[in-house]
Amino acid sequence: MNIFWKYLYDHRKIILFWGILAILNIFIGFLYHFPLERSLLWIVLSGFIGVLVSLYDFISYRKKYIAIKSLKKLLRNIEIKQLPQPRNALEKEYEELIKIMSTTLSQTETDARKNEQNIIEYYTMWVHQIKIPISALHLIFQDEESESVEEMKAQLFKIEQYVESVLQYLRLESTSTDYSFQKIDLDDIIKESVKKYAPFFIRKRLPLHYEKINYEVLSDSKWLSFVLEQILSNAIKYTEKGSISIYLENKDILVIEDTGIGINPEDIPRIGEKNFTGFVGRKNKSATGIGLYLSKKVLTKLGHTLKIESEPNEGTKVSIKFNMKK
Repeated sequence: MNIFWKYLYDHRKIILFWGILAILNIFIGFLYHFPLERSLLWIVLSGFIGVLVSLYDFISYRKKYIAIKSLKKLLRNIEIKQLPQPRNALEKEYEELIKIMSTTLSQTETDARKNEQNIIEYYTMWVHQIKIPISALHLIFQDEESESVEEMKAQLFKIEQYVESVLQYLRLESTSTDYSFQKIDLDDIIKESVKKYAPFFIRKRLPLHYEKINYEVLSDSKWLSFVLEQILSNAIKYTEKGSISIYLENKDILVIEDTGIGINPEDIPRIGEKNFTGFVGRKNKSATGIGLYLSKKVLTKLGHTLKIESEPNEGTKVSIKFNMKK
């Protein structure tokens, strides 16, 4: 429906009223035996004047309509002073209502951002504080070599990862999180992640099949590292025997594949949903599903896609497709 028809629809009561008056004029003329030309002349003159007035009103209506439509597209940056001038008391009241709503919304957004920032600052401080005793425990166990000590080291590492996940979760949910996109060497990210989890490969005697990829991607190195670590952690966690492979497929897809316990087919579509753990997660009481939830969300924000293929007792293949355009 174009502007002209919208205008007619908005003024339908006035048009209907004029039509009723025209019919009454003819009817009264018929009752009092006035010449028909007299009634028609009134209809033509009143219609002509009405068209002229309506044309002037339509031009003003059209300008205001186009201005509001344009402002709707820039709703986030709209300022009250940009609104068309009110023409009557009713429009003035609407403008006052919009001003009140705009002020309230602006204050609510400001308060929400402050609250969000306070939470992030608190947990950032908490993470740094809790890392101090963790680091101290690492130093205590550094020169100790026994099965129980190795187990304690492994549990300490898990605590560190959980602590880090809390901070990453808050940053990811924050509206003020920035992403630094640049070309990065994928091998550097992979090697750093593998090095971090090397003790677990050794502890579980899991072979790693990985050869240099020689591939650069446009991404955020910090967040991409976080995703790779989450996927690698799951691969190690759910693989008791066999191996883990990291390789490039179709020139732009990074694959992390394991020979672990796999995932039930009915659970795959829901992987990455918040708090979803699936059948494997329900068996493993410590599973939360937060790692893959965060990974999927991060990859979406980075412009990459996550694909998971798996069969129970045969292993899982996790693929990350990179988008080089940004």
